[in-house]
Amino acid sequence: MFDKIIVVSEVSNASSEMVKCVKSLRSLGAEECLLIQCFNPQDIDAGVSSYLTSVFNENLKNQSAMLAEQGFKVKTQIISGNIKNEINRIAQEDQYSLIVVGAENHSIVGSLFLGGIAYDILYGSTKPILLIKDTNQDQSIDDTKDLMRHILFPTDFSENADIAFEKVKEMVKNGVKKVTIFHIQDESKINPYLLHRLVEFNEVDNGRLQKLKDELISLNEVEVEIQIRYGAPTAEIIKLVDKEKIPLIVMGTQGRGFIKEIFLGSVSHNIVRHASASVLLIPGNRE
Repeated sequence: MFDKIIVVSEVSNASSEMVKCVKSLRSLGAEECLLIQCFNPQDIDAGVSSYLTSVFNENLKNQSAMLAEQGFKVKTQIISGNIKNEINRIAQEDQYSLIVVGAENHSIVGSLFLGGIAYDILYGSTKPILLIKDTNQDQSIDDTKDLMRHILFPTDFSENADIAFEKVKEMVKNGVKKVTIFHIQDESKINPYLLHRLVEFNEVDNGRLQKLKDELISLNEVEVEIQIRYGAPTAEIIKLVDKEKIPLIVMGTQGRGFIKEIFLGSVSHNIVRHASASVLLIPGNRE
């Protein structure tokens, strides 16, 4: 499924924690890993450039050893210049199937600062992106490292959500233990003029969710739960993640409704920023 992956490294505790979580991808067929350290010489004084290069090399050495212990065949590379373009170019030319980047949760506001490398990579990528959140939370160490323990798939029944669901199916084939399929009836679009049809909408959408559940159950032994909520999509997704302590959200981008193109004020943007779970973003068709 994700046989060749790119892992974007930084010199930080969050990056080291992220590397530990990458082991979860072995169950999805990941074998080869390119560990990349990003370096923008324009942002750094020439006097400390050589020192930082030695720090980067030491960081790559340590994280490369961690990945090798997890069973990966590892290559390392330091890149500079336009980070987004470089990483996307490497992913396309060398046929990498997934880009992994780490990010910290900021406890003061409970949200992720989407700047620098994370923003550059997430914005406009044509490859699936796995954003691994800092797992130093109140859960047990084992739970936080196993991203495949339980995944949440929010769907708006759009074409791009369907594309993301194909990835969910592949994950189930590869041994994901539990999947929650989630649809939110968007209060802002239903209230007040369509509120009288909410029961009707729920019945139709429950049937759609049941069909998705049946598809997953036919593929492997997996626990599948379906849920429908009425409210604000971002808030409902975050509440469910926190309540169930779900480690991974799988979402399509560029869909209609709340699964829109990321970084355009959409709910997917807000989920990436505010949800405590890691997020796997599957790009849809961009025609």
